[in-house]
Formats: sequence, C-alpha cells, structure tokens
Amino acid sequence: MNSHFLHTVTFKSNQLHKPKTMNPMFYFLTLTAVLAATANAGGPVLDSKGHFIFSGSYYVIPRIFGAAGGGLTLVPRGDKQCPLYVGHETLEVKMGIPVKFSNWMSRVGFVPESENLNIMMDAKATTCAQSNYWWVAPSDKDRKTWFIAAGPKPKTKEDSSMTSFQIKKTGDSLKGYKIVYCPKGKDCINVGIVKDKNGVRRLVLSSKLFPVVFVKAT
Repeated sequence: MNSHFLHTVTFKSNQLHKPKTMNPMFYFLTLTAVLAATANAGGPVLDSKGHFIFSGSYYVIPRIFGAAGGGLTLVPRGDKQCPLYVGHETLEVKMGIPVKFSNWMSRVGFVPESENLNIMMDAKATTCAQSNYWWVAPSDKDRKTWFIAAGPKPKTKEDSSMTSFQIKKTGDSLKGYKIVYCPKGKDCINVGIVKDKNGVRRLVLSSKLFPVVFVKAT
C-alpha cells in the first residue's frame, strides 16, 4: 500500500480504535479478475532491451542488423500516390517510421503474444489524408499478392477481418518475433517482404517470415 494511504488511530478513554479492515472478498474478486485476464492472454511481447511493450511507439527492424535493411516506412505503389503501403528501408542506418499497437482483447496492460491486435504507423498526417492502420489489400493486377496497405481505423467486424495481426516468437535459437496476419484468429499467414522491379521493398503476406525486433522510439 502506498505511504499516503495511511490508517489513523486515535486514543479515547484509554481505548484503541482501529479502522475497519477491507472485506477479504474484495481482494479475492480482484485477484481472480487479474488472473483471468492474464490467463487469457499470451506472454508479453518484449522490446530489444527485454522490457515489456505497453504503449508508445516502437521501430520494427530486422532481427539481424546489416544487409537485411532498416525499419519500416510508407511508400506509394506504381504511379499512384495514394493509398500508401508499408515498405521497408533498404539501408540499415534508416530506422524508418515507428508503429503503435492497439485493440487487443485481453485486459492486460502489455502487448500480448499470439493475440489479434491492430498495428498503426505512427506518422504525422500524410499527403493521402488518412490514418495509417495496417490493412491487407490485394494487388490490382494479381490477387495472389496481398500487400500491407495504410488505411483508416477499423470500426466493424468486417474491417477486423482485414486488420487483425498477431506477434509471435520465431521459435528459433536467435530469438526474435514475426508478425502474422490472422483473419480468424487461428489460421495465420506470415508477413514477409518482396522487392519490386524498382528495388522497393514492400510488406506482403508470404510463406517466408520476416524476423524482427522492436526498438523503443524516443
């Protein structure tokens, strides 16, 4: 209990009057609620320093620094300036644009593993004048390629089927995470990277994962 929540005692007629104790049932119900919320969530996603990710902005960079490139950014596709798509910096020295996580169902304060959530590029207003939430969008020419586009905040269940992502451990000895798209919460597809004919790297749904770490933006 914090120091400023102090119980007071007074003496009167040589008798000690103690404050009433808190109902034990209150503690039981509170503990039960906390344990239930924790049990329904995955473990906490950790940043590059091993700290829980709560709120705030985080750079998403390759797990192995170097030739794998830098952080994420926003790029147009083809000759159209809008909408914008999530791209990947080719130079490792460029941290790119950080992301924010939101709208996971469990009531834990940290960002949980393996739970549907929304991802948003934490960028100022763009020329496309829209929010930068991650959406899965098909290619105009080839619906076999599904890009990650920037779009408005999801509002309906139908929206959530195109904006539900999860963060999972890569499951290997090098440690790191992968971002996956999970439209139904179970059947997940990796978010990977493709390079177009102009050398621009873009995030897409792929059989190959993109191992990453999260670096807190300051």
